[in-house]
Amino acid sequence: MKMRSIFLIGIGVILVVIVIGISFDSSREASGDTLRVAFFPNIGHAIPVVGMERGTFESDLGNSTNIETKLFDSGPQVIESLFAKSIDIAYVGPGPAINGFLKSEKHDVVILSGAASGGASFIVHPNSQINSADDFAGKRIAAPQIGNTQDVSLRNYLSENGLKPYEKGGSVVVLNIPNPDIYTLFTKGEIAAAWVPEPWATILVQELDGKRLFYEEELWPKNKFASVLLIGRQEYITANPEVVTKWLESHQQTANWINDNPLETRIIFNEFMQNTMGQTLSDSVVDEALVNLEITTDSVDDSIYTFAQRADSLGYLGRDGFSLDGIFFDIASNESVEETK
Repeated sequence: MKMRSIFLIGIGVILVVIVIGISFDSSREASGDTLRVAFFPNIGHAIPVVGMERGTFESDLGNSTNIETKLFDSGPQVIESLFAKSIDIAYVGPGPAINGFLKSEKHDVVILSGAASGGASFIVHPNSQINSADDFAGKRIAAPQIGNTQDVSLRNYLSENGLKPYEKGGSVVVLNIPNPDIYTLFTKGEIAAAWVPEPWATILVQELDGKRLFYEEELWPKNKFASVLLIGRQEYITANPEVVTKWLESHQQTANWINDNPLETRIIFNEFMQNTMGQTLSDSVVDEALVNLEITTDSVDDSIYTFAQRADSLGYLGRDGFSLDGIFFDIASNESVEETK
Protein backbone atom coordinates (compact mmCIF):
# COMPACT_ATOMS: atom_id res chain seq x y z
CA MET A 1 0.00 0.00 0.00
CA LYS A 2 1.35 3.46 -0.86
CA MET A 3 2.24 5.79 2.00
CA ARG A 4 -0.50 8.24 1.08
CA SER A 5 -3.12 5.58 1.75
CA ILE A 6 -1.49 4.65 5.04
CA PHE A 7 -1.42 8.20 6.29
CA LEU A 8 -4.90 9.12 5.09
CA ILE A 9 -6.24 6.17 7.05
CA GLY A 10 -4.16 7.24 10.02
CA ILE A 11 -5.35 10.84 9.91
CA GLY A 12 -8.95 9.65 9.93
CA VAL A 13 -8.22 7.65 13.06
CA ILE A 14 -6.47 10.62 14.65
CA LEU A 15 -9.37 12.98 14.00
CA VAL A 16 -11.74 10.56 15.71
CA VAL A 17 -9.42 10.42 18.69
CA ILE A 18 -9.32 14.22 18.82
CA VAL A 19 -13.10 14.57 18.78
CA ILE A 20 -13.59 11.95 21.45
CA GLY A 21 -10.80 13.38 23.59
CA ILE A 22 -12.09 16.92 23.57
CA SER A 23 -15.73 16.03 24.06
CA PHE A 24 -15.02 13.87 27.09
CA ASP A 25 -12.15 15.77 28.69
CA SER A 26 -12.71 19.47 28.08
CA SER A 27 -15.31 19.56 30.86
CA ARG A 28 -12.74 18.69 33.50
CA GLU A 29 -9.20 19.56 34.38
CA ALA A 30 -6.66 16.86 35.11
CA SER A 31 -5.07 16.75 38.56
CA GLY A 32 -1.88 15.05 39.64
CA ASP A 33 -3.47 11.62 39.34
CA THR A 34 -3.90 12.05 35.57
CA LEU A 35 -1.50 13.35 32.95
CA ARG A 36 -2.90 13.88 29.45
CA VAL A 37 -0.24 13.83 26.73
CA ALA A 38 -0.54 14.75 23.06
CA PHE A 39 1.80 13.80 20.23
CA PHE A 40 1.85 12.91 16.53
CA PRO A 41 2.26 9.44 15.01
CA ASN A 42 5.46 10.33 13.16
CA ILE A 43 9.15 9.63 13.56
CA GLY A 44 9.96 13.12 14.83
CA HIS A 45 7.87 12.28 17.89
CA ALA A 46 9.93 9.18 18.61
CA ILE A 47 10.38 10.05 22.29
CA PRO A 48 6.70 9.84 23.30
CA VAL A 49 6.05 6.95 20.90
CA VAL A 50 8.97 4.83 22.13
CA GLY A 51 8.63 5.92 25.75
CA MET A 52 4.98 4.89 25.85
CA GLU A 53 5.47 1.68 23.87
CA ARG A 54 8.35 0.56 26.12
CA GLY A 55 6.40 1.50 29.25
CA THR A 56 9.14 3.87 30.43
CA PHE A 57 6.81 6.74 31.28
CA GLU A 58 4.27 4.49 32.95
CA SER A 59 6.93 2.81 35.05
CA ASP A 60 8.60 6.04 36.16
CA LEU A 61 5.36 7.86 37.00
CA GLY A 62 4.10 4.88 39.00
CA ASN A 63 0.61 3.72 39.82
CA SER A 64 -0.37 7.06 41.34
CA THR A 65 -0.54 8.80 37.94
CA ASN A 66 -2.69 7.62 35.05
CA ILE A 67 -1.32 8.58 31.62
CA GLU A 68 -3.83 9.38 28.88
CA THR A 69 -2.34 9.72 25.39
CA LYS A 70 -3.99 11.55 22.50
CA LEU A 71 -2.87 11.52 18.88
CA PHE A 72 -3.09 14.63 16.72
CA ASP A 73 -2.11 15.50 13.17
CA SER A 74 -1.44 19.25 13.48
CA GLY A 75 0.04 21.67 15.97
CA PRO A 76 -2.86 24.17 15.97
CA GLN A 77 -5.23 21.40 17.07
CA VAL A 78 -2.91 20.64 19.96
CA ILE A 79 -2.81 24.28 21.02
CA GLU A 80 -6.60 24.51 20.91
CA SER A 81 -6.80 21.50 23.20
CA LEU A 82 -4.29 23.05 25.58
CA PHE A 83 -6.43 26.18 25.68
CA ALA A 84 -9.48 24.01 26.35
CA LYS A 85 -7.54 22.32 29.19
CA SER A 86 -8.19 18.91 27.68
CA ILE A 87 -4.49 18.06 27.52
CA ASP A 88 -1.65 18.93 29.88
CA ILE A 89 1.61 18.44 27.99
CA ALA A 90 2.29 17.96 24.28
CA TYR A 91 4.92 17.44 21.61
CA VAL A 92 4.74 20.03 18.81
CA GLY A 93 6.90 22.09 16.47
CA PRO A 94 8.29 25.52 17.37
CA GLY A 95 5.61 27.39 15.39
CA PRO A 96 2.65 26.12 17.42
CA ALA A 97 4.69 26.43 20.62
CA ILE A 98 5.42 30.11 19.97
CA ASN A 99 1.88 30.87 18.85
CA GLY A 100 0.44 29.05 21.84
CA PHE A 101 2.64 31.02 24.23
CA LEU A 102 1.79 34.38 22.66
CA LYS A 103 -1.94 33.73 22.38
CA SER A 104 -2.56 31.96 25.67
CA GLU A 105 -3.93 33.82 28.64
CA LYS A 106 -1.01 34.95 30.85
CA HIS A 107 1.36 33.05 28.50
CA ASP A 108 0.25 29.74 29.98
CA VAL A 109 1.77 27.57 27.20
CA VAL A 110 5.48 27.07 27.91
CA ILE A 111 8.42 25.00 26.61
CA LEU A 112 9.68 22.26 28.92
CA SER A 113 12.29 20.56 26.73
CA GLY A 114 13.45 19.78 23.26
CA ALA A 115 12.51 16.49 21.60
CA ALA A 116 14.11 16.59 18.14
CA SER A 117 16.40 18.75 16.04
CA GLY A 118 16.48 18.90 12.24
CA GLY A 119 14.60 16.40 10.14
CA ALA A 120 13.26 18.58 7.32
CA SER A 121 14.44 18.79 3.71
CA PHE A 122 13.75 20.51 0.41
CA ILE A 123 12.80 17.77 -2.04
CA VAL A 124 12.75 18.43 -5.78
CA HIS A 125 10.60 16.56 -8.30
CA PRO A 126 12.76 14.55 -10.74
CA ASN A 127 11.33 16.47 -13.72
CA SER A 128 11.44 19.96 -12.21
CA GLN A 129 14.97 20.97 -13.31
CA ILE A 130 15.50 22.83 -10.03
CA ASN A 131 19.16 22.92 -9.05
CA SER A 132 19.23 26.05 -6.89
CA ALA A 133 17.08 28.95 -5.70
CA ASP A 134 17.76 30.60 -9.07
CA ASP A 135 15.39 28.04 -10.60
CA PHE A 136 12.44 28.70 -8.26
CA ALA A 137 10.77 31.42 -10.35
CA GLY A 138 7.46 30.32 -11.81
CA LYS A 139 7.47 27.04 -9.88
CA ARG A 140 4.82 25.54 -7.59
CA ILE A 141 6.40 24.65 -4.26
CA ALA A 142 4.54 23.00 -1.39
CA ALA A 143 4.83 23.13 2.38
CA PRO A 144 2.44 22.00 5.12
CA GLN A 145 -0.01 24.39 6.73
CA ILE A 146 0.53 28.14 6.90
CA GLY A 147 2.65 29.16 9.87
CA ASN A 148 4.08 25.72 10.57
CA THR A 149 7.83 25.17 10.82
CA GLN A 150 8.42 24.23 7.19
CA ASP A 151 6.18 27.01 5.85
CA VAL A 152 8.10 29.67 7.78
CA SER A 153 11.42 28.19 6.69
CA LEU A 154 10.38 28.09 3.04
CA ARG A 155 9.08 31.65 2.96
CA ASN A 156 12.16 32.92 4.81
CA TYR A 157 14.38 31.09 2.32
CA LEU A 158 12.54 32.74 -0.57
CA SER A 159 13.06 36.17 1.00
CA GLU A 160 16.76 35.54 1.63
CA ASN A 161 17.16 34.66 -2.04
CA GLY A 162 15.32 37.72 -3.37
CA LEU A 163 12.13 35.84 -4.19
CA LYS A 164 8.50 36.43 -3.25
CA PRO A 165 5.45 34.16 -3.16
CA TYR A 166 2.80 34.81 -5.78
CA GLU A 167 0.36 36.43 -3.33
CA LYS A 168 3.04 39.00 -2.44
CA GLY A 169 3.67 39.94 -6.06
CA GLY A 170 6.30 37.32 -6.76
CA SER A 171 6.50 34.41 -9.15
CA VAL A 172 6.77 31.45 -6.75
CA VAL A 173 3.47 29.73 -6.03
CA VAL A 174 3.53 28.44 -2.45
CA LEU A 175 0.93 25.76 -1.77
CA ASN A 176 0.08 25.10 1.87
CA ILE A 177 -1.43 21.63 1.94
CA PRO A 178 -1.24 18.58 4.24
CA ASN A 179 1.65 16.20 3.76
CA PRO A 180 -0.52 13.42 2.24
CA ASP A 181 -1.71 15.90 -0.42
CA ILE A 182 1.87 16.96 -1.07
CA TYR A 183 2.62 13.30 -1.75
CA THR A 184 -0.30 13.12 -4.21
CA LEU A 185 0.68 16.26 -6.14
CA PHE A 186 4.31 15.15 -6.21
CA THR A 187 3.19 11.81 -7.66
CA LYS A 188 1.28 13.62 -10.42
CA GLY A 189 4.09 16.06 -11.12
CA GLU A 190 1.84 18.99 -10.21
CA ILE A 191 4.39 20.54 -7.86
CA ALA A 192 8.05 21.16 -8.58
CA ALA A 193 9.30 20.74 -5.02
CA ALA A 194 8.30 20.54 -1.38
CA TRP A 195 9.74 21.58 1.99
CA VAL A 196 8.67 18.72 4.25
CA PRO A 197 9.56 17.00 7.53
CA GLU A 198 10.55 13.40 8.06
CA PRO A 199 9.45 10.80 7.25
CA TRP A 200 7.76 12.56 4.31
CA ALA A 201 11.04 13.86 2.91
CA THR A 202 12.49 10.36 2.76
CA ILE A 203 9.23 8.95 1.38
CA LEU A 204 9.35 11.42 -1.54
CA VAL A 205 12.96 10.43 -2.20
CA GLN A 206 12.62 6.66 -1.87
CA GLU A 207 9.18 6.16 -3.40
CA LEU A 208 8.96 8.93 -5.98
CA ASP A 209 12.61 9.49 -6.99
CA GLY A 210 12.67 12.97 -5.51
CA LYS A 211 16.04 14.72 -5.17
CA ARG A 212 17.03 16.11 -1.79
CA LEU A 213 18.34 19.56 -2.75
CA PHE A 214 19.36 20.29 0.85
CA TYR A 215 18.70 19.40 4.46
CA GLU A 216 17.24 22.32 6.38
CA GLU A 217 19.77 21.99 9.19
CA GLU A 218 22.46 22.98 6.69
CA LEU A 219 20.94 26.48 6.81
CA TRP A 220 21.22 26.80 10.60
CA PRO A 221 24.18 27.55 12.90
CA LYS A 222 25.91 24.34 14.01
CA ASN A 223 23.43 22.42 11.82
CA LYS A 224 20.86 22.48 14.61
CA PHE A 225 17.34 23.81 14.99
CA ALA A 226 14.44 22.74 17.17
CA SER A 227 11.89 20.76 15.18
CA VAL A 228 9.92 19.09 18.00
CA LEU A 229 9.45 20.52 21.49
CA LEU A 230 7.79 19.32 24.67
CA ILE A 231 5.37 22.01 25.88
CA GLY A 232 2.79 22.19 28.64
CA ARG A 233 0.18 24.24 30.42
CA GLN A 234 1.94 26.26 33.10
CA GLU A 235 -1.11 25.95 35.35
CA TYR A 236 -0.81 22.16 35.35
CA ILE A 237 2.98 22.20 35.61
CA THR A 238 3.11 24.48 38.65
CA ALA A 239 0.38 22.46 40.36
CA ASN A 240 2.04 19.10 39.65
CA PRO A 241 5.82 19.60 39.58
CA GLU A 242 6.62 16.06 40.77
CA VAL A 243 4.61 14.47 37.97
CA VAL A 244 6.21 16.70 35.33
CA THR A 245 9.69 16.14 36.78
CA LYS A 246 9.24 12.38 36.51
CA TRP A 247 8.00 12.77 32.94
CA LEU A 248 11.06 14.86 32.03
CA GLU A 249 13.36 12.26 33.56
CA SER A 250 11.71 9.55 31.45
CA HIS A 251 11.82 11.88 28.45
CA GLN A 252 15.62 12.19 28.80
CA GLN A 253 16.03 8.48 29.47
CA THR A 254 14.02 7.62 26.35
CA ALA A 255 16.01 10.03 24.16
CA ASN A 256 19.23 8.34 25.32
CA TRP A 257 17.79 4.89 24.66
CA ILE A 258 16.66 5.82 21.14
CA ASN A 259 20.11 7.13 20.24
CA ASP A 260 21.72 3.96 21.57
CA ASN A 261 19.22 1.59 19.91
CA PRO A 262 18.22 2.76 16.39
CA LEU A 263 17.28 -0.73 15.15
CA GLU A 264 15.06 -1.44 18.14
CA THR A 265 13.57 2.05 17.78
CA ARG A 266 12.53 1.29 14.22
CA ILE A 267 10.91 -1.99 15.30
CA ILE A 268 9.02 -0.30 18.13
CA PHE A 269 7.94 2.58 15.91
CA ASN A 270 6.58 0.26 13.24
CA GLU A 271 4.77 -1.83 15.83
CA PHE A 272 3.16 1.38 17.02
CA MET A 273 2.22 2.28 13.44
CA GLN A 274 0.70 -1.16 12.91
CA ASN A 275 -1.34 -0.98 16.09
CA THR A 276 -2.42 2.63 15.54
CA MET A 277 -2.70 2.99 11.76
CA GLY A 278 -3.06 -0.59 10.62
CA GLN A 279 0.02 -0.24 8.40
CA THR A 280 3.75 0.29 8.76
CA LEU A 281 6.42 2.28 6.97
CA SER A 282 9.20 0.45 5.18
CA ASP A 283 12.29 -0.33 7.22
CA SER A 284 14.43 1.74 4.86
CA VAL A 285 12.20 4.82 5.24
CA VAL A 286 12.25 4.66 9.05
CA ASP A 287 15.99 3.98 9.17
CA GLU A 288 16.86 6.89 6.89
CA ALA A 289 14.39 9.24 8.57
CA LEU A 290 15.95 8.47 11.96
CA VAL A 291 19.42 9.20 10.59
CA ASN A 292 18.15 12.54 9.26
CA LEU A 293 16.79 13.51 12.69
CA GLU A 294 18.59 14.22 15.92
CA ILE A 295 16.58 12.97 18.86
CA THR A 296 17.61 15.35 21.62
CA THR A 297 16.26 17.06 24.71
CA ASP A 298 18.14 20.24 23.74
CA SER A 299 15.51 22.86 22.87
CA VAL A 300 18.12 24.77 20.79
CA ASP A 301 16.91 28.03 22.34
CA ASP A 302 18.55 30.34 19.78
CA SER A 303 16.56 28.68 16.99
CA ILE A 304 13.31 29.40 18.84
CA TYR A 305 14.08 33.13 18.93
CA THR A 306 15.18 33.06 15.28
CA PHE A 307 12.07 31.20 14.24
CA ALA A 308 9.88 33.75 16.06
CA GLN A 309 11.66 36.63 14.34
CA ARG A 310 11.10 34.99 10.95
CA ALA A 311 7.44 34.30 11.69
CA ASP A 312 7.01 37.89 12.82
CA SER A 313 8.60 39.23 9.63
CA LEU A 314 6.02 37.20 7.68
CA GLY A 315 3.18 38.76 9.66
CA TYR A 316 2.32 35.55 11.48
CA LEU A 317 2.65 36.97 15.01
CA GLY A 318 0.33 39.96 14.72
CA ARG A 319 1.03 43.66 14.38
CA ASP A 320 2.01 44.59 17.91
CA GLY A 321 5.40 42.93 18.11
CA PHE A 322 6.18 40.03 20.41
CA SER A 323 8.19 38.98 23.41
CA LEU A 324 9.20 35.45 24.33
CA ASP A 325 10.02 36.34 27.94
CA GLY A 326 8.93 33.37 30.03
CA ILE A 327 8.46 30.87 27.19
CA PHE A 328 11.03 28.47 28.68
CA PHE A 329 9.96 26.83 31.93
CA ASP A 330 12.49 25.61 34.50
CA ILE A 331 10.90 22.73 36.34
CA ALA A 332 13.67 22.78 38.98
CA SER A 333 12.61 26.24 40.14
CA ASN A 334 9.02 25.70 39.00
CA GLU A 335 8.94 29.03 37.16
CA SER A 336 9.42 30.53 33.72
CA VAL A 337 12.84 31.73 32.64
CA GLU A 338 13.11 35.32 31.47
CA GLU A 339 14.71 36.03 28.13
CA THR A 340 18.41 36.90 28.41
CA LYS A 341 19.13 37.59 24.76
